Amino acid sequence: MTRLLLVALALPLALAAQRPTQPADVRRLVYPLADDSMAGRLTGSPGEAAAARFIAAEMQRAGLKPMGDSGYFQRVPVAAVPLATPSRSGRTERLVLLRSLADLDTVPAGRRRPSVNVLGFIEGSDPAVKGEVVLVDAHFDHVGVGRAVDGDSIFNGADDDASGVAAVLEIARQLASGPRPKRTVLFAATTGEEVGLFGTRWFIEHPPVPLSQFVANLEIEMIGRPDSLAGGPGKAWLTGYERSSMGEALAATGLPIVPDRRPDQHFFERSDNIAFARCGIVAHTLSSFNMHTDYHQPSDDVRAMDLAHMAEVINAAAKATRALADGPKPEWKPGGRPGAPASRP
Repeated sequence: MTRLLLVALALPLALAAQRPTQPADVRRLVYPLADDSMAGRLTGSPGEAAAARFIAAEMQRAGLKPMGDSGYFQRVPVAAVPLATPSRSGRTERLVLLRSLADLDTVPAGRRRPSVNVLGFIEGSDPAVKGEVVLVDAHFDHVGVGRAVDGDSIFNGADDDASGVAAVLEIARQLASGPRPKRTVLFAATTGEEVGLFGTRWFIEHPPVPLSQFVANLEIEMIGRPDSLAGGPGKAWLTGYERSSMGEALAATGLPIVPDRRPDQHFFERSDNIAFARCGIVAHTLSSFNMHTDYHQPSDDVRAMDLAHMAEVINAAAKATRALADGPKPEWKPGGRPGAPASRP
């Protein structure tokens, strides 16, 4: 009997103590994150800071240990540079990621936009592999407030990516309430994806544990609605499926995870996972984005969320995380690993 099959057979026993995610659990997390009071969670804004506090409280509630440089928070130095002319969206400044936290002190107070990643972990139980880390992440920022569309100027980002953050928090709750995984699992809500992967870039430059210890990264992005190309409700697809053994290994356990059916969209390169993949970590994004027209519009709000679909995808993602933490390490296939990252100017 192969090791992969043994892992698949063991999964039901390992998950016996975990309560599956229900639509009510999803609602409890997505609705506050995508509420108008968060003002679109723009990087470095008060709304994003409120979202970070909410996420940290949920990590603590789940029993995760903090892994930031300030409790659950990993500080990220962001500043604003005035624009000579407003952008098409009405912005009067652009955000930049500084080289160090100390550099933030050299910026005038009115231009400082400090932000955070939110990090918590479950320590592995197996002494042989507890030093290896599986990263499960989603970005919690969005694009803030912009020009009004049909009288609405708040870009709530319910699908992009409050849905993914809810998944990360529910996966954390499930794993923390069941048997401890063999490998350490780090849960991260990252900032600044919408403005250039700021949080992920900072995390890579200042990792809480050496990057050499990371064996897999499962990012969750835009799972708020079913995608017919993935098979409908409860199904999701994995970006870059053909690049590594991860997708096939998860599918072998019976999980409803299929290849990305829109390779022409280059989704593998369009989220935080690409930065980790370029560092050599087997990193993919789980999604069910169906190319809806609410993307980056004020209409991306909770009214369009399919909570039952989300709960099913989250339960599959929790089992996927358990398989990655307890089973064989995924490997890049020949030619599957993307090129090394360019140095930061």
